[in-house]
Amino acid sequence: MTTNTLNPPSISQQLISKYNVPGPRYTSYPTVPFWYNLPSESTWKDLVKASFDCSNDQDGISLYIHLPFCSSLCTYCGCNTRITVNHAVEEPYIATLLKEWQLYLDVFEERPKIKEIHLGGGTPTFFSAKNLKRLLDGITKNAIVCDNVALGFEGHPKNTTKEHLQTLYDLGFRRLSLGIQDFDPKVQLIINRIQPYEMVEEVTQNAREIGYTSINFDLVFGLPLQTLASVEDTIQKVNQLRPDRIAFYSYAHVPWLKPSQRSFAPETLPSDAQKRALYELGKRQFEEMGYEEIGMDHFALPSDQLYQAAKNKHLHRNFMGYSPFHTRLMVGLGASSISDSWTGFIQNAKKVEEYTDLVDKGQFPFFRGHTLNKQDLILRQHILNLMCDLSTEWTTEDLNNPAIYKGIEKLGEMEKDGLVERHPHQLIITEKGRPYVRNVCMCFDEYLWQKSPQSQIFSQTI
Repeated sequence: MTTNTLNPPSISQQLISKYNVPGPRYTSYPTVPFWYNLPSESTWKDLVKASFDCSNDQDGISLYIHLPFCSSLCTYCGCNTRITVNHAVEEPYIATLLKEWQLYLDVFEERPKIKEIHLGGGTPTFFSAKNLKRLLDGITKNAIVCDNVALGFEGHPKNTTKEHLQTLYDLGFRRLSLGIQDFDPKVQLIINRIQPYEMVEEVTQNAREIGYTSINFDLVFGLPLQTLASVEDTIQKVNQLRPDRIAFYSYAHVPWLKPSQRSFAPETLPSDAQKRALYELGKRQFEEMGYEEIGMDHFALPSDQLYQAAKNKHLHRNFMGYSPFHTRLMVGLGASSISDSWTGFIQNAKKVEEYTDLVDKGQFPFFRGHTLNKQDLILRQHILNLMCDLSTEWTTEDLNNPAIYKGIEKLGEMEKDGLVERHPHQLIITEKGRPYVRNVCMCFDEYLWQKSPQSQIFSQTI
């Protein structure tokens, strides 16, 4: 199938114009720009210990480990990275990660049960297979690894070797996520992410031969120089490799935060309508290929655990993205990592040197955070429900809550547009409303209403 039109009939120009506004992605609530109630180190320890004691025996805990080093800069990227070709940075950084982990072990006072580990970056496969093993051995030696543990890592096709795959598989990893973004050589060149199809094919085949059971491809729509034809070609190539999951992310153009994005001339970026057309094309093709849409931006084959979790309403969303299960405590290790005790958030220092210095002093290395109050927790749960299940249910107490009452009122225009259905004790996002899930959540974001940012701090919602 070849698509020539930039604006398929399913796209409403009027809706795009109305709802394409800056908005959070809701990997947390409150969102990071509205973290005002910074916990002290003592308070953070109390929050972590309470969460750990409440859930470790039953659910275990999750770990996110940020490995920030990359050998080159991808100019579209919004992640916290450190660009270097000096691999001597690996061992000192791992030593610091293990020191930070010990700070948490001291708070737990008993062996944690690890339910999930995700290695993110940066480029985790910048690290040698030997050093990744050293890191994981250090993390797990004083912990209990759950029988149904979910271990995953992000790999760059350019440097994910068979040794990486085999070493991590032997450590229990079964999930691999590959950053593809786009297969078009022109797009790869302008975003400085060059990786031919054959390279991705080799890594994918190696992973399957070794025994990985869930392979994810990250794709991005809205990148400079993308066209309907180029995205269609990328998706056809993806279909040849049949990953179990696909994350189809909207490119977040935030040049005020990421100076490398200023290298894109405005005329190279698709318009709002063209960008939405790229998503509609992808969604249609993924569905024709047998994938089911999960939450926001994600697609999975019916055989994948993420699809099963969504079907059974067990889907969870946190700073690692969507997960097939929920742990109350997520510990983030490494520079810029975010930890979530459910009742509080903290983010580590972003610069490697500052992060290392604080850990070496025996301090939790965070520089910002938020302790959630009762109102935060109520709104957080409803926003989480909407992001994961596209619906939420109101209790009588909820309906007497001024923030929720006001949020429901704000949805009147969206209901007229067919994006939501408001029922006496339930809110449902319709199929037509899926592209606007962030806008729906914004109606219940009390901090966003109250502060009304004067400058743009979020990417566009559409």
